Amino acid sequence: MLKYTFLTLCLFTLCLAGCEESNIQLATEAGIDAVKAITLSEEAVQNMARQSSAYADSQHSIAPADNAYAKRLKRLVGNHHQEGGIDFSYKVYLAKEVNAFAMADGTIRIYSGLMDMLNDDELRFVIGHEMGHIAMKHIHKKLQLAYGSTAVRKAIASINSTAGEIARSQLGEFVQVLIGAQFSQLEEKEADDYGLTFMKNMGYDTGAAVSALEKLSTLGNDHSFLSSHPAPGKRAERIKLQLEGKLSSTEEQKDGILNKFSKLLVVAQEKLLAVITWAKRFL
Repeated sequence: MLKYTFLTLCLFTLCLAGCEESNIQLATEAGIDAVKAITLSEEAVQNMARQSSAYADSQHSIAPADNAYAKRLKRLVGNHHQEGGIDFSYKVYLAKEVNAFAMADGTIRIYSGLMDMLNDDELRFVIGHEMGHIAMKHIHKKLQLAYGSTAVRKAIASINSTAGEIARSQLGEFVQVLIGAQFSQLEEKEADDYGLTFMKNMGYDTGAAVSALEKLSTLGNDHSFLSSHPAPGKRAERIKLQLEGKLSSTEEQKDGILNKFSKLLVVAQEKLLAVITWAKRFL
């Protein structure tokens, strides 16, 4: 039996060797960060996200309802306040900084500096992109990594039940790490695809996804927004290829990889059964 198991592993390894390197990287990149993250319960994640959102709001000037920026965001958001069981909360920070971020509790914050830079459909893509980070739980991973890299971990009690309260003295460091943490290339691609699908489903101008990223690419490499949302120029080129039908989305690529693995496993199983049948003749 050990020989058969070893043979199966060998055949499977040979099958994997035939897959493109980029596809294997695409399929495994998400798992690398997951290994680094400290596991937190969903309750703990949501509790810390709410506290972090409240702290971030307290540190910024929020556009009131009668403000032009707030009115514009309300018009752009429309009825997109819930999707996939997630309740989204939108606000504008009155700051010249070009930035936007999301939290695991559905918080999405847009800086007025970013609103000045982008037109309506370009902003809709950014909003859809941030929605994607939440829906695909990229923010959960960022929160776990931020939790593991700061002193907050020592200040939280009973995280398996109520997750405790984060001391205000610890919140500043935690939120700074959380907002500034970089998304992986795969996560950015997935969020871009989510935003692009959002644009298509709502009938918005999908070309705005490309122009939005092209505008953001003009920011310096050391810009705070690009530190957490890297390579907008390359991402713009990627979306352009998708719109031209020359490139599939990450979801389609993953489906293709799974289909390929399934077919390879069937072939490996058939070869193994053939070897076992042949070997039985000599037993």
